[in-house]
Amino acid sequence: MNLRRRVALPVAAAGALAIFASLTTGVSPAQAAAPDGAPVTHEENPRVPEGAAWTEAYFPSSDGSGVELHADVLRPAHLPERAKTPVILSVGPYFSHAGETSPGGFDQVGPSGRFQDLIDGARLMERGYTFVMVDLRGFGGSTGCLDFLGPGEQADIKAAVEWAARQPWSTGKVGMYGKSYDANTGLAANVLKLKPLKAIVAQEPTWNRYNYLFSNGVPRSNATSSPRSYYSIATMPQLAGDSDRYKANADYEKSHPECQINNSTDTQDPDPKSAFWRARDFASRAAGSHTPLFVTSGFIEDNTKPEDMQKYLANHHGPERGWLGQWEHVRGNETDSSGRLKMGRAGWFDEVMRFYDQHLRGIKPSVKDPAFSVEDSLGNWRAQPTWPVINDSYTARLSPGQYVDDGGQAARIAEPMAAPGWDIEYAGSPTALQSSALAADAPGNSYWTFSTPASSQVRVTGTPAITLKTKGQGNVWVRLWDVAPDGRATMFNEMVAALNEDRSTSFDLKANDWTFEPGHQLGVQIGTITSRGWRPVPSGQTITVTDARLGLEVQDPRFDSPTQGDRSPYLDRYLTANTITLDTVGAPTFPLRVSKKH
Repeated sequence: MNLRRRVALPVAAAGALAIFASLTTGVSPAQAAAPDGAPVTHEENPRVPEGAAWTEAYFPSSDGSGVELHADVLRPAHLPERAKTPVILSVGPYFSHAGETSPGGFDQVGPSGRFQDLIDGARLMERGYTFVMVDLRGFGGSTGCLDFLGPGEQADIKAAVEWAARQPWSTGKVGMYGKSYDANTGLAANVLKLKPLKAIVAQEPTWNRYNYLFSNGVPRSNATSSPRSYYSIATMPQLAGDSDRYKANADYEKSHPECQINNSTDTQDPDPKSAFWRARDFASRAAGSHTPLFVTSGFIEDNTKPEDMQKYLANHHGPERGWLGQWEHVRGNETDSSGRLKMGRAGWFDEVMRFYDQHLRGIKPSVKDPAFSVEDSLGNWRAQPTWPVINDSYTARLSPGQYVDDGGQAARIAEPMAAPGWDIEYAGSPTALQSSALAADAPGNSYWTFSTPASSQVRVTGTPAITLKTKGQGNVWVRLWDVAPDGRATMFNEMVAALNEDRSTSFDLKANDWTFEPGHQLGVQIGTITSRGWRPVPSGQTITVTDARLGLEVQDPRFDSPTQGDRSPYLDRYLTANTITLDTVGAPTFPLRVSKKH
């Protein structure tokens, strides 16, 4: 059977082409998927990974809702049908036979190739692991309405783990693997405290689903587009060669209009304390959880930001492993066009499999891997027993000031030549930033406070937190900058919030790991939201900040323990896109240091 893969096309055209190809190429259902349950190998269907035998299965979700879930199962082809193996499970929205996020132009039905890199790179079949991909409700061959990782999808995750553990070919020990949304399902599974779940590998997840659409009451630029995109995936046209059962399940939304209505309305609540978002706050719900966890997160990640990561890790009480650094939304094994690893660190699959072998098979690792391997803003890698390692923490008192919450109108009037600003949320298409340090006593669109110059290297780690006492109604954008002696400044952290009128507003910024060189200062900019990464409604009012406090956690780089790793390629692109030159730097008002007593 000859498999042809076409160049990506627009969704509608690709969907039509995929359906037409399936109807005209003469592919028989038995060659595409085995309705009688007989395993299909790579030799029979090229979409099946080499060394694997593919079957499909259906089972109910765990909430009694009647939702039926679909699974693609890849077993080592060289093992007997009921030979017991540990199971690596991935649960998510991207495993449709037709394609991950849009129709892939396939001529033949087959299992998703989303994690073909893991299957091949880690030699899963050769090692004797079973790999299972389960469609969340509403996606692929599963029925039900998608619910943005809410109680319904959590019930699916529970059902998938327990189903995989009780199969006759399973040892009863299950690990999870994923990146982005199917990494989120791993973090969700941990908080469910499932007995068969023995290990989780989660690359670039969100730690609290609220943060993907909102920031402290302010909608992100993708607040409406992301739910629409997931519904588009859920309603993707399926391949004509799939089974009648699969296609009927995939068409569930056609007879259930409430799926689209609930998806587009329930996700738009800006209150993080609402029942909807509390159910999806995995950072808080991780308290007392203990499943062994291996995570990755880019501190300057442009998609799933490292927000509430420190809170999740602090609440999690089980073994932890992590790769943290200065990269974008990528996998641990991913390379760029020149072959450089995008995370900069070699050995992803080797380390992942040592982790799985230890927790799913009880095999003691032959190599002692660091608990956390961390790349700082200078591109230097170090090993740590945990993250963060904090040598000192203190609260810096910032200058009072004023700004006009006009969404940047004042700045555009004051700087008519300024180009549209680029911000951390749009790292995929960087352009030059332009800004100026407005006087702290002049109402503009922002004002600044500066630290003393660092006397030696000092690292701002952990999660900075800010408390503001304000007068006036509106929004605030807080940015942290690394300011060099010549005035060059790089923004390395930011967060926004809707202000509590005429009272105190407190919120965390993103997790960071930024090393200041001697002579550099920390600049704190407070003002209106001009970033394209959010969709605020400016109040037009003058906001008076009567008191501002910045909580900092710092680390002394002198005590770093180096580990292998190269500078991640994205770091230099990020620095170029987020560096400006300040005309003036104000007098310092707070220290940047690690206390001598530490």
